[in-house]
Amino acid sequence: MDEADSVGDNVVVPFPAPGVDAEPDDDGYDGPAQLIHADGETQVRVTLRGHFDPISGRYSWYGRVAAAPEVAELVAGGARTVRLRTPHAEVETKLSDIDPWGRPRVEGFGAAPFAVLDTVPDDTA
Repeated sequence: MDEADSVGDNVVVPFPAPGVDAEPDDDGYDGPAQLIHADGETQVRVTLRGHFDPISGRYSWYGRVAAAPEVAELVAGGARTVRLRTPHAEVETKLSDIDPWGRPRVEGFGAAPFAVLDTVPDDTA
């Protein structure tokens, strides 16, 4: 991908540094990301998962941002709405529900910030 492609409000961006494993992990992603906020960008690590919700008819994704002093400063400073950029996409989300280990939750509906499997494996083999 040579240039960023726009998909609705989300921007698909070429991102991983050379040598960074950014392959999809089923419907999820574990790896480097960026939180984009009013004061700039913060490099983070994320663990994200998702699933299709048949009741709402939408894709639901969620996960945690790894605890780090920079992330704690963002939350303490009131920066709750951020853009989350992974090697696969960039989406708006909120930092919320901080667990006992200092990891804020992120979540969203619709386009996920990671590659989503869109085929069913052939189990006839």
